[in-house]
Amino acid sequence: MDSLTIALLLLFGLLFLVAEVIFIPGTTVVGLVGFALLAAGVWFGYRDLGSNTGHILLVSSLAAIGLLVYIGLRPKNLARVALNDVHNSHVRDARLPDVQPGATGRTLSALRPAGTVLFEENRREVTTRGEFVPAGTEVRVLRIEQNRIVVESIG
Repeated sequence: MDSLTIALLLLFGLLFLVAEVIFIPGTTVVGLVGFALLAAGVWFGYRDLGSNTGHILLVSSLAAIGLLVYIGLRPKNLARVALNDVHNSHVRDARLPDVQPGATGRTLSALRPAGTVLFEENRREVTTRGEFVPAGTEVRVLRIEQNRIVVESIG
């Protein structure tokens, strides 16, 4: 194999490793292909160009890989691809409802049999036991079934 082919194997191996470490970290396939190309380039360098050239190719490839890993794994570079945002919001737990049985509210939409009710300042999706309730009607919470609030109209 000629020296141009060996140089291209080494070059593409390094390019694949650059892509793996810097641009698409965590894919592994691109990194394995890059490592295989580098290993093939070094092996052909030993076989076709002699042991002295093979040693030079091996040492320079290892140095390039070490520099690439050092540059790619610096905290500043990792911060570009890592998730650093902290989410402090919360989800209402249906097991601990903020609307208790017996609470009253006013329908914002018609309940046919489901719709929206305003409890104090909280809008909640509710259902009835099957009856239709027009908008603007006062309702009372009968019970809470898993994640559903069941209401009835008052009067």
